[in-house]
Amino acid sequence: MRERHLYEYAVIRFVPRVEREEFMNVGLIMMCKRRRWIRVALHCDPARIEAFAPCSGGEGLRAQLDSFTRIVAGCPGPIGSLEAHERFRWLTAVRSACVQTSRPHPGVTDDLDATFDRLMAELVLPAE
Repeated sequence: MRERHLYEYAVIRFVPRVEREEFMNVGLIMMCKRRRWIRVALHCDPARIEAFAPCSGGEGLRAQLDSFTRIVAGCPGPIGSLEAHERFRWLTAVRSACVQTSRPHPGVTDDLDATFDRLMAELVLPAE
C-alpha cells in the first residue's frame, strides 16, 4: 500500500485593484510538511493579464511572482533558509497587495506531484 501524505495548497492570485476584490489565478503553491516538500508553478499569460487589467505593468507583476519561485527554491536569505512549511506559511500569509494567495486548503494523496499537476490544471491553467 502506498503511503498517504497530508498536504496543503493555495492558489496564487493577481489582484490588480485590491479594493474591487477581483482576481485572476496565476499560480499554485503546495506543501507537505512531513516530507519537507514544497512546489510552486506559475502561469502568467501576458495577453490575459492585459485583457484583465490594462496598463497593469506586467514586468512588476512578473518580478513579484518570481519571488515565489525563488523562495520555494530556498534562495539565500532569511525567508529562503526557512523549512519548507515555514516558507509556505510566509508565502500564504494574508496581505493586501496585487499578488495574494487563497486561504490554504488541505488534502491527502499518495502522489504529491500528480496531485499538484491536477490542481494546477483545474484551478490555474486556461480551460482547453
